Amino acid sequence: MDNSEETIFTRIIRGEIPCHKIYEDDKTFAFLDITPIQPGHVLVVSKKPYKTFEVMGDEDYTALMKTVKLIARRIKQVFKPRRVGIIVEGFEVDHAHVKILPINNEAELRNIPDPHDRPTDEELEKVAQKLRQ
Repeated sequence: MDNSEETIFTRIIRGEIPCHKIYEDDKTFAFLDITPIQPGHVLVVSKKPYKTFEVMGDEDYTALMKTVKLIARRIKQVFKPRRVGIIVEGFEVDHAHVKILPINNEAELRNIPDPHDRPTDEELEKVAQKLRQ
């Protein structure tokens, strides 16, 4: 993928599509998933729209994973789950990203959310505020 190719995530990063941002630095952007697998499900994306993580440059990959660790620690602190799970698969959007979520068992990691049963913006914002503090 050419790094200039646009995805829904590049539009979110630029502020063209609203999101519940949790964190941002010069290379990464983290925000709540609007159809969470579990409450507190955060997406961490590279600001460059690499199609998949294995084609990322080392510097961008390292930055992505450092942000994943930072967000995972915050999720652990806020939600106090037994574990923090991560998923790297990228089937929904061709833009390298990591899903991070609080889990208490393996089944919670494998949950497939109903897209019609989404939290409200107000509910998402409450979660985002907790994670930003």
